[in-house]
Formats: sequence, structure tokens, C-alpha cells
Amino acid sequence: MIRARRARIVATLGPASRGVAKVRELAEMGADVFRVNFSHGTHADHAEAIADIRKAEKEIGRPIGVLADLQGPKLRLGDFVDGAAHLTVGQTFRLDMSGALGDATRVCVPHPEIFAALKKDATILLDDGKVRLRVTALGKDYAETVVVAGDRLSNHKGLNLPGLAIPIPAMTDKDRKDLAFALTQGVDWVALSFVQRASDMAELRQLVGGRAGVLAKIEKPAALLALDEILDLSEAIMVARGDLGVELNPEDVPVVQKQLVRAARMRGIPVIVATQMLESMIHSPTPTRAEASDVAGAVYEGADALMLSAESAAGDFPMEAVGIMDRIITRVEQDPRWPELMRAEHGVDDADALVAAAFHAAQTSSAACVAAFTMTGQTALRLARERPVQPTLALTPRESTARRLTLAWGVEPRVVPDIRDPEDIPKLACSEAMATGLAGPAQRVLILAGLPMGSPGAANILRLAHTPRR
Repeated sequence: MIRARRARIVATLGPASRGVAKVRELAEMGADVFRVNFSHGTHADHAEAIADIRKAEKEIGRPIGVLADLQGPKLRLGDFVDGAAHLTVGQTFRLDMSGALGDATRVCVPHPEIFAALKKDATILLDDGKVRLRVTALGKDYAETVVVAGDRLSNHKGLNLPGLAIPIPAMTDKDRKDLAFALTQGVDWVALSFVQRASDMAELRQLVGGRAGVLAKIEKPAALLALDEILDLSEAIMVARGDLGVELNPEDVPVVQKQLVRAARMRGIPVIVATQMLESMIHSPTPTRAEASDVAGAVYEGADALMLSAESAAGDFPMEAVGIMDRIITRVEQDPRWPELMRAEHGVDDADALVAAAFHAAQTSSAACVAAFTMTGQTALRLARERPVQPTLALTPRESTARRLTLAWGVEPRVVPDIRDPEDIPKLACSEAMATGLAGPAQRVLILAGLPMGSPGAANILRLAHTPRR
């Protein structure tokens, strides 16, 4: 089973998509990577979900990626006496460290880091911005505020401090336990939530130790100030528009999305655009026209992957959501202007020189596909960075590499025997190209590989081969 499109689809698993049969159907509808959200469920739930993915993977005969999404530090309010409180615009409202139940005048915020970060006149957003407070006075363990907007708060609603860096690490004790468990389950990617600084990703990389790819979720404005340093330590990023949309002005989010997609593409690392892509399909069998345009816009920007959250995890129409996203992506990529609009110029260093040459050779030779032999996946990722119109067939003896490459733009990963003889390269490349349907009889296959075979490193062989005639 191959894809007729280049951009990939990440589908979140949840109550609406449990079981091998549903996972397989989602994959057949177009899901390339499955996200397991560690903000919900138990380790037993996640182990069952990952086992379902692996069973479905065997049935469909195509590598499937698993993305473990760590919860990160969730900043939340305490409890209210009656479970909720009604506020009035203009009234005063106190946030403090007292463990007492809250009411219409105050509530507990059990996070001392928040009070350390707050400043007078700072804005506090509660419940995804539905309630807005302005700080009028503060101390070591309290803040006096005035209600600027909103009228109701309930237990455990989230808290955001737009424009302020909170002195709290992105990894919590829960995340460390979840990470250790996820790695025992053989996940392919680990996403770290609420990354603010490079040290957050440095800690994740150290703990992962190369056993999975590491992905930074960019959802805090503070991360934008340290973006280059964060990208230096990331193997992929996610434009997490949910929290970004809370902490940034609405008009800033599309601009930041384009900046992040462009920055990741310049680095040659996969970038996922996420949150509210097809939000209305949680309860509707069809998306709004605006949502279809939003998906199309991300494809035109050249994003590697687009993600469904509640649409596939808890919605009424998970299969339809994946199917519609697949159709929108495919239709955009049929636009004659799509390659021109999606391509981005970037510099070429010595390591990428042969990859750039392969891209140009593929265009001029009318190759059906490019076969990239790779151990770590880097050769395929460098080729994906060039955004060739021809599909990239990534051939690797490592199952882990094939699964990680399911997130990469235009890459069809396949696990093949570990070959050592360079003379076997053309035969294997042509055989796999024909087996996957990426090339037909008597067609050209452009081959990118490195010698000695089996050694990680830059590609140093570029060769044109022809598939046999029937």
C-alpha cells in the first residue's frame, strides 16, 4: 500500500479509534503515523493501543509510525466550593497558594513558579482564554487581579501567561515515567510539550538516548525567542496551534505557523501542523470550507504532516476525518502550481551536494522515483528537504528507521535485506520500486546510496537504473 500524496497524516488514537480493526481502517483511509496522547489514559491503555498499531502494521504491509506525546507541565487552577464560580467583569479576584476551596473572590493556584513569573499589569488567561485577568498587585505566593473578560470558572481549568517565560522545566516526573514506559513499547517519536528553551530538548535527548526521534512542540511564545537553539536539538517540530492560539493574538498565529514551517524546512527536519485542522468534524461528517482551506494552506506551505486530534480520537466521524484530509491533500498536490508554490530555496552544504544533484537529476531524467538507501534515515530526509515531485523510496534494513520516516514528506519507507555488495544495489532498488508500484516496466529509477554499504554517513553514489521489461 503506497500513498498517492506527499504530505503525511498523523491521527490521534482515543475512544473513537480503539482496536486493531479501526486502526487498520484509519491507516487504509490515509493515516501514516498514530499519536498516543499521554495526557489521557493509563499505561495499560497505551500498551494496548501500540500493540494494535503493530498488528495493523503487519496486516497492511507498510511501516506505521507511533508518536508518544508527553503531557508536559499543565498549569491548572484548584477546586471551587461548588465546582465552579461566576465572575463579574471589573471585580477583583485573587489567586493564591492557599489550599482552601475557591469561590467568586479567590482560587488556589498550586504553582509557585507562576507567581515568580508574574508582573504587575500582566495578563492571565484562564480556560483557554475564556476568562481574562489583569494583575494589579502581587506577592511571593499571591496575585490580586481584576476580571477583564469572562464570567465562569470551574475546577482545574488551565492557566496561561502570554508573553512571560515560566521558570518551570518542560518535563515533569509524570513525563519521565511516561517516557520510560513509551520507550519500552518501541515508540518511534517522542513529542515534548510546552518547550520553552533548548535545555528542555537537551534533557529529552539525553533520556531518549537515540531510541526514538525527538520532537519539540512549539506552543509557547517563549520558544520562538530560542527557536534556533531548540531546532539544533530537535529532529522534528510540531506547530501546536492550540496553546499558541491562546497566548498569541489570533492574527499572529498564521504568521508564526509559516515561520515555523519555513524554519523546519530549512533545517531539513519534519514539521507537523496541528490543532483544529478539521475541528467541526468532531460532530459533523463534513468539514467547513474554511477548514478545507486551512488544510490546503498547510500543504501549499510544504508541511511534512498534518495532524488530527479529537477528530480521530473522540469524534463521531474518525474515518471520515482521515479520508477528507487525504482527499484535500491529494487534490492540492494535483494543482499544476503546487510544486512551485510549495518549494523553498535554501543553501546547500557539502553533505547535501549529492542530494541536491539527485533532485535535479530526477527532474531532468524523468525518473519514476528516487530510491535512497539509508541506515539512519538522513539520506531520505535530506532528499525530502528538496521536495522532489517524484516519490522517494527509502530502503533500509532497520525497521526503526523505516517507521520514523513515515513522518517525512514524500518518503515511502520499506525494510529490505542488509546488502553489502554494491552490485546488488540497482537490482534491489528496481525490484522494490516495481513491487511498491512506484515504477513500472522499463522505467528509470534514480539511486542514491553510500559506500561502504551499511555505514551511516553522507551518500556518495548517484546512479540511474532501468527496471526490466516484462
